[in-house]
Amino acid sequence: MKADIYGGLDPRDIAAYSLVDAAWILGLPRTTLRDWVMGRHYPAVDGRRLARPLVSPRERDPLALSFNNIIELHVLSAIRRVHGVRMGQVRVALDHLEQRLGVQHPLLTERFLTDGIDLFVERAGEYMNVSKPGQLAFRSFLELYLERVERDEDGLASRLYPFTRPRPSTDRPAPKLVVVDPTLAFGRPAVAGTGVRVDVILDRFGAGDTIRDLADDYGISPDLIEEITRMGYTRAA
Repeated sequence: MKADIYGGLDPRDIAAYSLVDAAWILGLPRTTLRDWVMGRHYPAVDGRRLARPLVSPRERDPLALSFNNIIELHVLSAIRRVHGVRMGQVRVALDHLEQRLGVQHPLLTERFLTDGIDLFVERAGEYMNVSKPGQLAFRSFLELYLERVERDEDGLASRLYPFTRPRPSTDRPAPKLVVVDPTLAFGRPAVAGTGVRVDVILDRFGAGDTIRDLADDYGISPDLIEEITRMGYTRAA
C-alpha cells in the first residue's frame, strides 16, 4: 500500500509555496502577487480603501500558497497580461461569475476553464466592452495559458507547465519543459518527464557547473539544460 505522506489531505490544497516561490514559477513580480492575494490599498475621496484579494491564499499568517492558488494566479496572469483588460474589469467579471453563476473559484474550476473560455469572454464582454478583434486576441492569449494546465479524470487541475521565458508568444507554442505537480518533488518545479528539481540544476549552474556537466549528470540534453537556466531562479534565504 502506498504511504500517505499528506495525512489524508489533498496535496493540491496544502500550503507549500511562498510568495517568492510563486513569483519565480509564474514569472511575475512579488508585489503584483501580493496585491492579488492580500488586497491593495488605494486612495479614495473618503480616505484609503482596500481592494479585496482576487485569490484567497491557503494561509494568510504567515502567507503561504497552495498548488490550487498557483493555478488561479497562473490563469489570472493570462487575463491581466492582455492589453486593455483593466483590473477593475477583471474584478467585475469574477464577481459576475461567482455571484450570478455560483462558481466558487472561477479561476480554478473546470467550469470556468473548459466552457469557461466562451463563458468568460461572453460574460466579461459586457463589462470590458472590447471590440471583436480584441476579443479574438484575448481568447487566443488566454488559451495559450490554459492549455498548460493538465487536469485529472475529475476535471481538477493536477499539473502546471509554467513558461521558462517571461513573454510567451501566440505565434509559436512554447514547449512544456518544466512541470509543477503537487505529488512530484514535493511540488517543486521539476524537469518534465523526470524527478529532477529545477532549483537544484540552477543552484549547480550558479555555482559554476557547466551545461555539459549537468546534462551528463542528469541524462538531460544540453539544449534543455540551457533553456532551464533561462528561468533565472535565485533561491531565497
